[in-house]
Amino acid sequence: MSLEFGKMDLPPRPELFDFHGVSMTHYFTDSWENVQNFKARPDDILIATYPKGGTTWVSYILDLLYFAKTSPERQTSIPIYDRVPFLELYIPSVFSGKDLVEGLSTSPRLIKTHFPVQFVPKSFWDQNCKIVYVARNAKDNMVSYFHFDTMNQIEPDPGDWSSYFRRFMEGKIVYGSWYDHVNGWWKKKQTYSNLHYMFFEDMVEDTEREINKLCSFLGLSLSAEEKRQISGGVQFDNMKNNNMANYSTNPVMDFKISPFMRKGKVGDWKNHFTVAQNEEFDEDYKKKMKDPSLQFRTEI
Repeated sequence: MSLEFGKMDLPPRPELFDFHGVSMTHYFTDSWENVQNFKARPDDILIATYPKGGTTWVSYILDLLYFAKTSPERQTSIPIYDRVPFLELYIPSVFSGKDLVEGLSTSPRLIKTHFPVQFVPKSFWDQNCKIVYVARNAKDNMVSYFHFDTMNQIEPDPGDWSSYFRRFMEGKIVYGSWYDHVNGWWKKKQTYSNLHYMFFEDMVEDTEREINKLCSFLGLSLSAEEKRQISGGVQFDNMKNNNMANYSTNPVMDFKISPFMRKGKVGDWKNHFTVAQNEEFDEDYKKKMKDPSLQFRTEI
């Protein structure tokens, strides 16, 4: 079941509830047992992020690294959300991310999740699957998530910016606390060697360098020219104008409110945070980010 299902009649926006200590909505928990019993294969690659952390960007890069040469037609005929299915998304009688993954004929299968590390199905660890995690600085992540929630009909209503700002700090948004998410995955990296932890800001700064690191993690040998081409193709404006990458074919998103790909910049938070909000945020951030080895940049 693909998300290409015409203009669906959407129910009212979902309510948040506490699910095993994480704020979630039913779209990501209704298929919980099913998803937890997912049978990963050793060559599956899981792309994990907190929402709006660079998920689509890395998904697109990985798809090109693996399939640009062998199946170039994918790029022009299959939306990215069908090439890299969203494992836990479940819209009853319309869409199941797990079913979509199981229908993939590619090898490797590229799979996306926004799960915090403790929610990842056990078989990914048992099969020692490669996992690519992308993290984005909290301020830009918050701004991006706010705009996303305004236009995505299956997200809870975000309310106004100042109430959203507060709820983000409290982790009262879908997938819970940004702090818990990025820290949980960072901690996992210390014990699980098949996890590659990337930063959105590094990718903006030097996409080609980060693609090189990805290739060495994945054991891929591409020519310098191939990497250059991929790096050019995944620049923000190219992806924003690419209907197979920009989610414009997805019926749950209202592009009249905001595009799915809005700016892709580092530092856009400065256009949203007031001076007082920024001070309050920095104070709170210091309390929650205890691990000095995990550092983010809010500008480059």
